[in-house]
Amino acid sequence: MRQTGPSITGGGRTPDRQPCDGSMAQGLIEVERKFVPGPGTEERLQELGGTLEHRVTFRDSYYDTPELSLMRADYWLRQREGSGWELKCPGAASVSGPHTEYTELTAEPSIVVQLCEVLGAVVPGAGGVAAVLGPLGLQLVASFVTKRSAWKLVLSGADGEERLLRVDLDTADFGYAVGEVEALVDKEAEVPAALEKIHHLSSLLGEGDTLFCTSFVLLSVPTGPIVGGRLEAISLRGIILAVF
Repeated sequence: MRQTGPSITGGGRTPDRQPCDGSMAQGLIEVERKFVPGPGTEERLQELGGTLEHRVTFRDSYYDTPELSLMRADYWLRQREGSGWELKCPGAASVSGPHTEYTELTAEPSIVVQLCEVLGAVVPGAGGVAAVLGPLGLQLVASFVTKRSAWKLVLSGADGEERLLRVDLDTADFGYAVGEVEALVDKEAEVPAALEKIHHLSSLLGEGDTLFCTSFVLLSVPTGPIVGGRLEAISLRGIILAVF
């Protein structure tokens, strides 16, 4: 079970919480921090020079076993309408501080292999994610619609260096709202500086103590578009789950 807090730590069965295959190609590192937005957040972004890129609505569906074996091991299998499948799995922490590192898999063969490894199943000879849901005992456990406004702005640091930051403001159809400040860097050595700028923007937004977690994600695909989409917190069978 995952809960919001100053840092994200996996819960449930710790032995299952292993990093994804390290042999995959490494790409950009996505550094992010989430917060609870207020009614004046968009206005404040405009005052800071932010530009609204787009507003979009999408449906996310999450799959797991009836016992929530994936989520309890800190793996998150999602199908986004119009975007396909994604498996977010824990990576090996390599930068100190209050954050968690994840690897995102979007290629279906890689997702299937990882699911079979986590669930202790034999990898099938062929077939995509949908084909293995039944054999692996996976079923729909949550589905919801999110409305998102996506912003971008350039923030200068104390060293004069400018960095592009993106801010997503999401509201799920069950009423939960979450904001995310994000930066992309090329290597882990750049993560601390990116975090500093993210924290600075967060303070300018006036969120203060409503910030609740920081993480960074090693994107599995080094080129091509990055599909955003972080949720949020879903109430499922009396359990509050933080899903990204």
